[in-house]
Amino acid sequence: MTTASPVPLRDRLGLPATAGRHRRLIGAHLIDSLGTGLVLAFTLVFFVRSTDLSLSAIGAAVSTARLLALPTALLVGPLIDRHGARRVAAAANALSALAHGGFLLADRAWSIVLVCLLAQVGQAAYWTASTGLVVLAAPEGGRTRWFALVQTLRNTGLGLGGALGAVLVGGGGAGGLRLLVALNAASYLVAAVLLARWRPEPTAPPASPAPPSSTAVPVVPAGPGGYRAVLADRRYLLMVAANLSFVLASMVLSVLLAVHVTAALRLGAPVAAALLVLNGVQVVLTQGPVARLLEGCRPTRTAAAGALLNALAFAGFALLPAGAPGPVLVAGLVLAMLVYNLAETVATPGREELSVALARPGRRGRYLAVNQLSWNLGQALAPGLLTLLFAHGPSWPWLFLLAASLVAVPGLLRLERPVGPVPDIPSETGPVPAR
Repeated sequence: MTTASPVPLRDRLGLPATAGRHRRLIGAHLIDSLGTGLVLAFTLVFFVRSTDLSLSAIGAAVSTARLLALPTALLVGPLIDRHGARRVAAAANALSALAHGGFLLADRAWSIVLVCLLAQVGQAAYWTASTGLVVLAAPEGGRTRWFALVQTLRNTGLGLGGALGAVLVGGGGAGGLRLLVALNAASYLVAAVLLARWRPEPTAPPASPAPPSSTAVPVVPAGPGGYRAVLADRRYLLMVAANLSFVLASMVLSVLLAVHVTAALRLGAPVAAALLVLNGVQVVLTQGPVARLLEGCRPTRTAAAGALLNALAFAGFALLPAGAPGPVLVAGLVLAMLVYNLAETVATPGREELSVALARPGRRGRYLAVNQLSWNLGQALAPGLLTLLFAHGPSWPWLFLLAASLVAVPGLLRLERPVGPVPDIPSETGPVPAR
């Protein structure tokens, strides 16, 4: 009788093979997220304490910078196609380091707009290129675990950065804030150096056996072309439209959750904080194992399952009665939050895989830029939209998110249909070769 060989711990945790040069990529991802977490919640506080400007003037300056940065993804796409995702991501981190170093010198509204614009451009450029970094690290069939690992690193970095930022701000006053910003600039510089020194292997072996052919998403051959070709690809635009539901869902943590817990359910702010901690801990601990369990599934179906789980979570939030006893409300919030967190871990690897698999390799940077634009627009629109709905009743934003999640499901499943003829789109350099 033969005994089954033990499963390595790495496989049980759903982690990819990360030995050798890929460790620099992992370090860059973690440090970038750590830097983002350091100042994510303290940008306005820093400028209020370090300048003589009013809070409203500072808020207007930061909002202006973010609006000006909206086209960044579209400008970065061609750079990725020409210079590669690694170089663009390294340059983006260097720009972020420069921007946060400039925070220490900004004392006028125009200078706050400038440094915040540079910081926002650096972040948008990095995350537009980040999916392409996974493509460099792993071949098709071995990317699911990498996408899961990147999400885990992001949550870990944001959580640790936020906690460290809170300690520095609480214990150091204005000096602590300046130290916080200086550390943030240094972290981005380290991440830039790691990416600049990272050399992905020309043919990286898959981290695990390739999933069966049933997991594949039908794609069309590649050819040269610009954004006209991307906008003519209706299947990719359908994926981007479906992804918008996940963008809106992600804004629950930063926009809606604390307001709902404190204003609608009249519970204390520590309850909202505990739910945010629960999100970070659950995603960090379960993202890898969940991705491993779903390796044999089509990315369209895992993303659709994530959308359905989101809808279930939002239904739970919407149905919680404000007049119920405190323990009942807390139990209901925890249950809804567990489902919401599960939706994130189930959907993320499939969503990221679709954004790559449906993109034509010759212009992948432009495809990823269009996908990133959905995130930028959704994150810009969500605060106003969700708070406007909340003003009409605390259940309305949850019902809207529920409907958006349900609408995304048939769109994602439609991507499984066979690919029909795709018209040639003339490019800037000449006609697209016949396919």
